[in-house]
Amino acid sequence: MADVTKEEVLAVLAKVRGPDLEGDIVSRGMVSDVFISDNKVYFSITVPAARATELEPLRMAAERTVKAMPGVKGALVTLTADRKAGSAPPPRPQPAAPAAHSHAHGHAHGHSHPPQGQPAQSPQREKSGVPGVGAIIAVASGKGGVGKSTTAVNLALGLQANGLRVGILDADIYGPSVPRLLKITGRPQQIENRIIKPMENYGLKAMSMGFLVDEETAMIWRGPMVQSALLQMLREVAWGDLDVLVVDMPPGTGDVQLTMAQQVPLAGAVIVSTPQDLALLDARKGIAMFRKVEVPLLGIVENMSYFLAPDTGKRYDIFGHGGARSEAERIGVPFLGEVPLTIDIRERSDAGTPVVASDPEGASAKIYREIAARVWTELGGLTPRQAPAIVFE
Repeated sequence: MADVTKEEVLAVLAKVRGPDLEGDIVSRGMVSDVFISDNKVYFSITVPAARATELEPLRMAAERTVKAMPGVKGALVTLTADRKAGSAPPPRPQPAAPAAHSHAHGHAHGHSHPPQGQPAQSPQREKSGVPGVGAIIAVASGKGGVGKSTTAVNLALGLQANGLRVGILDADIYGPSVPRLLKITGRPQQIENRIIKPMENYGLKAMSMGFLVDEETAMIWRGPMVQSALLQMLREVAWGDLDVLVVDMPPGTGDVQLTMAQQVPLAGAVIVSTPQDLALLDARKGIAMFRKVEVPLLGIVENMSYFLAPDTGKRYDIFGHGGARSEAERIGVPFLGEVPLTIDIRERSDAGTPVVASDPEGASAKIYREIAARVWTELGGLTPRQAPAIVFE
């Protein structure tokens, strides 16, 4: 059977009437670029923010129409709000306020008062959270190649090893790495009401674009589609009750970072850097971005802090040493710890067997657990063994 083409999809969508039955959604310019992978069709429909909830049937009609096409294996259609900068986000799902920001709900993930030098967090309280999820934390870096995803996965496993219920969201739409780092293959299942069941390994619930498209697929989505897919992976996944959801951000300060910072109630951000000056310069950009959008900085991790020779155990500061600690002290944010560059961490990460899970008593796993404990402390949380169940009003 021949592959479905973009032109064929648009021709079918031209039969779907627009809002108020005025024209069709294609001629009115409401359909984004259509992306097709393995005969699965992805696109978004741009609608006025104030009518996003009202026009959900329009999205469903477009999705049904495309799914009915011969040769189409599936369709993912989302609504993208056409709104002015600074206006409220479109009212898609309306979950209860996350426990991370309400002591009355039984959790104490958020700061009662903002850390010294950081702005008040009132804007965070207005953002829609994720039902059942306590604190959402971002793991970010100013540049690629600093081991951010490895750090995010082992941090999540470290939080779990310390007694918490944890999930991880791979927010790197263009270069997802969590499926490989956690050695997860296959496709997630869709359950009722378009909700997706997360994948799982090592007791860690996970969601990634890497589960939805083939590893070799080149993602060529533009900003609105990236934003829509990211929020869908966050809010339309059956995470269950989690104390912490770790978000592995893509490197840099682009659309994904701004979407997460502006539309998701992040409890805080962890910045990953290596010791050398170039990496620190880029890390400062990430720190400045989170401060500008009023996301608390939980601290800095210095990854590849030093090299331990596997034969002698001798330490070599091949990237310099202490740069991230000095930077943390300079800008007044916590220093969370140093992670050495070891063959063991690299090999286990490449094999999909992260050190915290595969060698829990090893020295590297201990370092990640200690970093996780410091992150939890910065969140203002209870000790892990006392963490209560999340309760909503």
